[in-house]
Amino acid sequence: MPYLKIQTNQTIAPEQSKALLAAASKQLACDLGKPERYVLVELTANPTMLFGGTDEPAAYLELKSIGLPLGQTKNLSQSLTSLLQDALGVLPSRIYIEFTDVKGSFWGWNGSTF
Repeated sequence: MPYLKIQTNQTIAPEQSKALLAAASKQLACDLGKPERYVLVELTANPTMLFGGTDEPAAYLELKSIGLPLGQTKNLSQSLTSLLQDALGVLPSRIYIEFTDVKGSFWGWNGSTF
C-alpha cells in the first residue's frame, strides 16, 4: 500500500536502477513499519527537469500510504533524501517530496480495497 514514485533528471544504469529500487523498498518498509510485500516503488530516470532555474541533479518524490502519520513526514523526508543523495548524488536542497495520506477505502488491491 505504500507507493513511492521517484523522478530524477539523472541518467541511471539498469544495475543502479535495480539497486536503488531495492534499497528504497526496504527503507520505506522499515521506516513505515509495513510489510515490504505491499511496498511499490517506481523510478523514472532522465525526464527533462528544471529546479531553481538549473538542470543540475534534482529529484521529485511522491509518497502515498494508508495511515501516513503526519508526525513522521520529517523523518521520512530525511531518510529518503539521504537515500537519493547517497545513491545518485542529488543534493538535499534539490529534492522535493510530496506526502499523501490515503484512506484505505480509496486504495484498491487484489480486487478489493484496504
